[in-house]
Amino acid sequence: MAAKPIGIIVVSGMRERLQMAAMTAAVGAVSGNAVTVFLSMNALGHFVRGRTDDAPFEGAFGKLLAEKNAPGFRMLFEQAVDLGGARIFPCSMAMDVLGLEREALEPYLSEPLGLTKFLDEHADAQLLTF
Repeated sequence: MAAKPIGIIVVSGMRERLQMAAMTAAVGAVSGNAVTVFLSMNALGHFVRGRTDDAPFEGAFGKLLAEKNAPGFRMLFEQAVDLGGARIFPCSMAMDVLGLEREALEPYLSEPLGLTKFLDEHADAQLLTF
């Protein structure tokens, strides 16, 4: 039986939530699942090309992630694409609100997508929100 596709919606800009979304995407993708990520709202700004600052911590665990030098969420998302074939879509509405062009975003992101199309394409997928 084929693995059920995984759709991940990421709207939080907090380190722990970005980290969990990235770990889910990477593990799911390298395990053979079709993984699609939709980046919107507070999450999208962390994927502006060349941005290196870290996301703010939500609690003590986020600080521990930094202290222990855990692989960062950006690297994990990129690995999900490179090693597992995940697709990561920036939200077209959030791009408009933030005044971002596609060229301003990390190159491993796919072309912008609207929420309606994302949800339509993932009607039968496992859908997770962070």
